[in-house]
Amino acid sequence: MLENIETLKEFIVQLLEEKKAEAITIIDVKKNTTLAEYIIFANGRSTKNVGAIAEYVALELKQQAGINVNIEGLGKSEWVLIDVGNILINVFYPAVREHFKLEEMWAKKV
Repeated sequence: MLENIETLKEFIVQLLEEKKAEAITIIDVKKNTTLAEYIIFANGRSTKNVGAIAEYVALELKQQAGINVNIEGLGKSEWVLIDVGNILINVFYPAVREHFKLEEMWAKKV
């Protein structure tokens, strides 16, 4: 079991790296919202890859850490949101990430 939020964050990044997610960015948002402590952004190389990354992260969190997550967006897999509670993981197809610019919005608030 993961003992704290920092260990969980590092575990998630490790999972993303194992599946070759690209452009991984972590934003600390705990001073700006009660929504989460961290928001993690990552890219997949294709919509199929985005879905595979998200499914892998969700499965490993359940199997290795006993954490059930909520996943939204697997249908199109252009942008998949994984809600881990205190951490939100966004896996994007690169053009969709650029279009929404959520990372820029959160970075400005920090």
